[in-house]
Amino acid sequence: MPRQAIVSDIHGNLVALQAVLADIAEQNVDSIACLGDVVGYGPQPCECLDVVAGFEFTILGNHDLSALFDPEGFNAAAEQAIFWTRRQLENGTDKEASRRRLDLLCNLPRTYRRGGMLYVHGSARGPTTEYVFPEDTYNPRKMEKIFSMVPEVCFQGHTHVPGVFTHENQFVRPDETGHVYELSGKKAMVNVGSVGQPRDGDPRSCYVIVEDHRLEFRRVEYDIEKTVRMIEAEADLDNFLGYRLREGR
Repeated sequence: MPRQAIVSDIHGNLVALQAVLADIAEQNVDSIACLGDVVGYGPQPCECLDVVAGFEFTILGNHDLSALFDPEGFNAAAEQAIFWTRRQLENGTDKEASRRRLDLLCNLPRTYRRGGMLYVHGSARGPTTEYVFPEDTYNPRKMEKIFSMVPEVCFQGHTHVPGVFTHENQFVRPDETGHVYELSGKKAMVNVGSVGQPRDGDPRSCYVIVEDHRLEFRRVEYDIEKTVRMIEAEADLDNFLGYRLREGR
């Protein structure tokens, strides 16, 4: 199997994405995939879309979808941010670039499958919108249903919390295994974490490298304050969206 880097939930945070790509460049990978939410929250959605256009593939995330259509279930700050994001995509001075970015969003697939590996944003059952949280291991009915739709391994994002859901209904956090996890051949769901807005208490960007049955969760530091300042400079982006980056929440 080729050596693949999998990123997710960039959320318009170009500074974080550039730091992650610099780390990826040193890992001798064959390809890069993105599990969605390229835009939303962050101050540089257009630039992030231009970057992922060069990836092997990118999955449709719920914020990507909401940049095209009206958001559903968003809190006030997220809703305000996605409407701001839409304006950036539609009203740029370079009309050709705007059309190219919107076309990219319109054509993102909800799922991608390669052999026994399924790639989604949310879950195998709800590829764009369903959350699978660590505490869902206490909901065996939900987990059993989702696992029934997983071929072998499902790579996902959406919650911004990295780790592996095992078929034995456990959630294994990266730091419990030295940030390396060996897939046993049994079904697993792998949350690759977030590049642009981690929410596991660690403010560093997170992504995964997969090769054969080996997963490596990598954490990358970036200039958080640079992103914070850009958010503060935009009146239509809630400053909280920047401040939360400092705590990884």
